[in-house]
Formats: sequence, structure tokens, C-alpha cells
Amino acid sequence: MTNSPLTPGIVPGRLPADRIVANFADHEGALDRHEAQVAADRCYFCHDAPCIAACPTGIDIPLFIRQIATGTAQAAATTIWAQNILGGMCARVCPTETLCEQACVREAAEGKPVEIGRLQRFATDTAMASGLHPFTRAARTGKSVAVVGAGPAGLSCAHRLALHGHDVVVYERRAKPGGLNEYGIASYKTTGNFAQAEVDWLLKIGGIAVKTGVELGRDITLDGLLASHDAVFLGIGLGGVNALRAGGEDKDGVTNAVDFIATLRQTADLTTLPVGRDVVVIGGGMTAVDAAVQSRLLGAENVTIVYRRGQEKMSASGYEQDHATSAGVRIICNAAPVAVHGNGAVREVEFAYTVDVPDGLTLTAETFLLKADQVFKAIGQTLTGAPEAATVTGGKITALPSRVWAGGDCAAGGEDLTVTAVAQGRDAAEQIHSFLRG
Repeated sequence: MTNSPLTPGIVPGRLPADRIVANFADHEGALDRHEAQVAADRCYFCHDAPCIAACPTGIDIPLFIRQIATGTAQAAATTIWAQNILGGMCARVCPTETLCEQACVREAAEGKPVEIGRLQRFATDTAMASGLHPFTRAARTGKSVAVVGAGPAGLSCAHRLALHGHDVVVYERRAKPGGLNEYGIASYKTTGNFAQAEVDWLLKIGGIAVKTGVELGRDITLDGLLASHDAVFLGIGLGGVNALRAGGEDKDGVTNAVDFIATLRQTADLTTLPVGRDVVVIGGGMTAVDAAVQSRLLGAENVTIVYRRGQEKMSASGYEQDHATSAGVRIICNAAPVAVHGNGAVREVEFAYTVDVPDGLTLTAETFLLKADQVFKAIGQTLTGAPEAATVTGGKITALPSRVWAGGDCAAGGEDLTVTAVAQGRDAAEQIHSFLRG
């Protein structure tokens, strides 16, 4: 095992292959049929179920759980997919602990909610394994819609439009469809190439053509799409990454967490993926947690997440924070980077403690150093590639010309959640459908 001349200390194969395979196995196993029955029996089947209101896609949760309880898992999956066509992925990655399960009556009464996420996974996995695709496409309308971006918002929009009989062409800049589901989520959450399996299943509706390696602004333009399609949906996500604004961040060994996760997701043999011995992740969201935990699983000895504000303000849920610390990740809060030190490659990062005052975040004079041979930036992403015709406010698309819609992370109201993107894509498809019907 030799060091890279550019980034000494960042090397592959810190752990043997069998250890890495075990580390990246499904971190929360699926329920079997008996376990699902027992979990479903805990549901009160509330008439005014607060869990439904807490779900961004509005799934009828008591209904699908009752269907599982009565032994009709495929019917349960259909109930889920009617509202959330990517229900299988959302069952794996949705922060249910802060959404539907937090609202569960059992959570309020006993401190232990119904396992809604795991039950949703049981239903959708069971139905997908049977080959079920319960939706039949309507008669072709002769209308064509361009969907730019094959992430959760774009795929949700495309499926609903195809269901209504419209022809859809999805343009995706990457080599594979799936967006963040394929490139941006920790591997141990979506094992077995599930992201692509779900895309393949979704496309069974018919009427959707996917063109990869096509980028808006480079290969296609909004005007060109409007000339060849009756409507356009933009689900382009957030392609840029915020800078640290700290001296030395251009040193070798400093990279974007999203690029690291994407590379990891596309690497077949993880023993070939280099990782540092001392890893520092700067940020407080899910991307920071995913990068930090996976660094540990690859064999990094010391992994630290540093967040500029208090721990209660981290956008990563408490469940995910606990998962990180249980994996051996240290979390330091109220500190911001001021300089990256090293001769060519990073050797340590200097931080200043912060104080969160009414006027904003203030750096104090007290600083400390963290040893690092690898640094991941996970401090938020920015909108790139928006067409000139779009109005962008606060880094999000807020207005568009006629016949153009947007949804997902790129649009106002979009969050870094698959389930929210699915809801926005679905709702935009219904608006487009109404428009196309005149």
C-alpha cells in the first residue's frame, strides 16, 4: 500500500475486502412477512391520521398498513405508489423519524412509533419482486413533454405524465438516471443497485424515453425544447457546491463530499477507493453524515464532522447524528474553518469557535487545529445551469416563462429530500396535464 505523491495518506484498501463488504451491507434489514404483520398490528388506523399530514406525498398510511395486516402487501404497494411512485427508495432514505413516525400517535403515547418506513419498504419490495406495475397508461394524447433531469422530481413528473397518456422525453446530464438516488445517498442505505432497479421498474409504464449525457445549456436549450415539445419540466437539482471561503481550500486532499459519495456509489470494488486516515467533514446536513460514516466504513481511523452552529441546528436528523456517532464519528459544533494548512496537500485545518448572536454568526478569537489528510466540504449546494428565462431568487427558481414548470431542489420550496422532490414532480405533472388538456 503506497501513498499518492499528491495526496499522501489518502490510500485504498485500509480494510480487507470482506470487512468492507460487511460494513456496506444493508444497515437496516428488511422486515420479513411475520415481522411486518406484527409491526402492522401496532397501528391504530386513526381516522384523522396525523401521519398522513406529516407525509409530503400524502400517502394513506393507515390504509396501506391495514392492507399489510390483512395479507395484501401488493395492494399496500399500490396505495403507496398512487401518491409516491418512488416509495421504495423513500422507504429507505426518508427521515421518517421527523415526518410520519414523529407524528404517529404511538410515538406520542409510548415513545415508539409504528415502523412506517420499514412497513412501506416491505410492501414495495414485495410487489416489485413479483413484477407488479399496477398502473396502465391512458390512450396517447399526442402531446409531448420534455423533462430535464432524471432525479426524483423528474422521474415522478415523467411517470405521472406518461400515466395520463402524454409522451415524455427525459434529458439527463449524467450517465445514468436516478439523480441523488443514484449518486448522492449512502451506499449502505440503498444496497443491491436498488436505485437503478426502481428506475427500470418505473419505466414499465411506457411512453418515457430517457436520453443520458445531455446537459441543458450545453447540448439543449430551453427555447429548443419549447420548439419541439408542448411543455417542459425542469428538475435540474443543485449542481454547484458552496466554497469554504477559507484560505488553502484548494490544496490536495480537499474535495466536495457530493463528489466523494457519487464516486463511492459508482465504484464496484470499494477496496480500490482511497480514503484518508484522518478525515474532516465540514457541514451539518445529511451529505456530511453520509460522507463521514462511509469514510469510517472504508477504514478511516479518525473522522470528525465540524458544524458552524449548535448541534440542534444541524439539518441532519437526530437519528442520523446518533448513527454517525455510533459509527465512531466525532461531532464538533460551533466552529467554522478559517484556514487549511499543508505544503501542497492538506495536513491540518484551523477552526475558530463561533457564537450565534441575533446579528448572525460571529467568529471568536479562540481557534484550534484538527489533523487531516482528507477534507470533505458539505456546506450546501448551489443552483447551476438554470436557463436565462428563469427568475432565480435566493438560489432557487421562483418564476418561469409560459409552458415551463420546475420542481425538486432547484425550485422554491424544494428541500434536500427525495420525498419532497417526488411530491413536487407529481404535482407539476398534474398542472401540466391540466394545461395540455386546455
